[in-house]
Amino acid sequence: MEFKTVATNKKAFHNYFIGERIEAGIALTGSEIKSVREGRVSLVEAYVRPERGEMWLLNAHIARYDPSSYMGHEPTRPRKLLLHRKEIRNLTGKVAEKGLTLMATRLYLKGGLAKVEIALAKGKKLYDKREVISRRESDRELARTFKIR
Repeated sequence: MEFKTVATNKKAFHNYFIGERIEAGIALTGSEIKSVREGRVSLVEAYVRPERGEMWLLNAHIARYDPSSYMGHEPTRPRKLLLHRKEIRNLTGKVAEKGLTLMATRLYLKGGLAKVEIALAKGKKLYDKREVISRRESDRELARTFKIR
C-alpha cells in the first residue's frame, strides 16, 4: 500500500510520551477529503475523545476547500473515527484507568482513503522535556566528533 503523509503532530512528540499507536479511519465530507488531498490540515491541537461508544477527533483543523460551495464544512468540527468496537472498548478502558490521553499524531492517505494514527500519550513534565533536549544535543555532538575524524 502506498502512504502519503499529509500532516504530523510534532508538538505531541514534544509534550507527551507516546505509547501504543493505532490506525483509524476518519469520516469526512467531500470538501474535507479534497482539502486533505491538498495538504491543508493541521493537527497541532488535535486530540481524541471517546463518547457514547464512539471515538471523536476534536480540534483537527481541515481548511475549507475554496472551489466548494459557500456552505462548505466547518474547519474544526468534531469528526468520527472509524474503529472496531473491541478497539474502542480497549482504548476507552486504558484512558479511564491509567490517566492517559489519546492524541492524533499523523494524518495520511492510504490507498486513497484518509487515515489517522492515534496514540496513547502521557504528559511530560518540564524536566523531562529538558532531559530530551540535552540528550539530543549530546548525540549531535558525538555525531559531529565522529564525522570530523
